Amino acid sequence: MDTELIKQLLEAGAHFGHNRARCNPKMRRFIFGERSKIYIIDLEKTVEFLNKARTFLKDLASRGESILFVGTKKQAQDVVFEAAERTGMFFVKNRWLGGTLTNFKTIRNSIKRLKEIQTMEKDGTFEAITKKEKVILTKEMDKLKRNLQGIVEMNKMPGAVFVVDSRKENIAVREAKKLSIPIVAIIDTNADPDLIDYPIPANDDAMRSIKLIINILTEGILEGKRQLDQSEVGEKSEERREGVNIPIAEVGSGKSEELAEGIEEEKLKDKEKEEKKIKPVSKKRPYKPKR
Repeated sequence: MDTELIKQLLEAGAHFGHNRARCNPKMRRFIFGERSKIYIIDLEKTVEFLNKARTFLKDLASRGESILFVGTKKQAQDVVFEAAERTGMFFVKNRWLGGTLTNFKTIRNSIKRLKEIQTMEKDGTFEAITKKEKVILTKEMDKLKRNLQGIVEMNKMPGAVFVVDSRKENIAVREAKKLSIPIVAIIDTNADPDLIDYPIPANDDAMRSIKLIINILTEGILEGKRQLDQSEVGEKSEERREGVNIPIAEVGSGKSEELAEGIEEEKLKDKEKEEKKIKPVSKKRPYKPKR
């Protein structure tokens, strides 16, 4: 067992659960004991399930799948935003709009409307309309941006949903469950673990606890994305060796310039070899008629 990680979780207060009166009976298998009527979470179980969730998200990222971070409670908002920005994933941090997943077509229409208003602001349309119309459009844009800013570029269903506090985000959990989207969640002693595919039993109210767990999962996602980048370089390099015409600029982000230069050098060498194989045409002697 990772004693160093258990120590970090202890320092972050991840072991504190809720009052025993608020405990969900299904969470008893994750409870170590009780102190002053407060349940103490078994951190060995936390580490075990945290590693499972990390491995799952890492594999998901290595296949190029997206992850939707959801955390609308005050303690989780900034942490969720930072994790999504760092990994290039999607997020919801202010309010979960009902139907974000199950009625995705309507959400896409709202995103389209947001983009239209932003275009109007940039192309000078705001200068040509009345002050009242400008105020109305600005309010509409701010509201849409507040609720949709983290999913503007999400054109398809995510590969997984990560949730901080499954009880508070119960609508998001139900929608993901309905669409069979895997759910990773930090669950406290008052939650139902049966609803979550990859539960992480821990304190979901303390900011330090939330931040520590999300940072560990984020590292796993970044590791998976690095594996994806390396596999893309290998595939495109192999295709180039086989003669497939792929522009050097298309070799994915994070790839070294040495690889691109090496491919160009190989092409030049191959061309020189082909030129050497071509024999010069021998000159024919002029025809002289016999006397």
